[in-house]
Amino acid sequence: MPDADPLTAALAHDLRIACMRVARKVRFDADNTIAPHRFSVLVRLHDRPRTLGELAAIEQVSAPSISRTVAQLHEQGYVDRAPDPDDGRLVHLSLTDAGREVVDRERALRDAWMAARLEGLSEGDRELLRKAAVLIEQVLDADGRESR
Repeated sequence: MPDADPLTAALAHDLRIACMRVARKVRFDADNTIAPHRFSVLVRLHDRPRTLGELAAIEQVSAPSISRTVAQLHEQGYVDRAPDPDDGRLVHLSLTDAGREVVDRERALRDAWMAARLEGLSEGDRELLRKAAVLIEQVLDADGRESR
């Protein structure tokens, strides 16, 4: 891969650091009620059921690690397990009503945390951030990775 021009390289660095700081702060400062790695798994199951293998690949963790996390979420009543009707080795994981409530509550807490920080910005700055959010999503979608 060719080296980026210095201005692009500097922007890449600054943007990466800013995104990491936002992600870290919202994960740990937003009065969350569930550990970030568990919440991430619940979010992945919010859209549709998945297998352990799918979750491990998306979360980029080992099979034993995702198995432990899912077992804890199952014990808490947030995740249901159902055997695959065609392949006895596979288990489909889905959210329970309690799991959906956790996702909704955590998203509301995290969104409120961010909204509080945006309150003092001018309308022009908020509009700039709206455009930046769309652009960041486009950059992330361009490399084919699953987002959110």
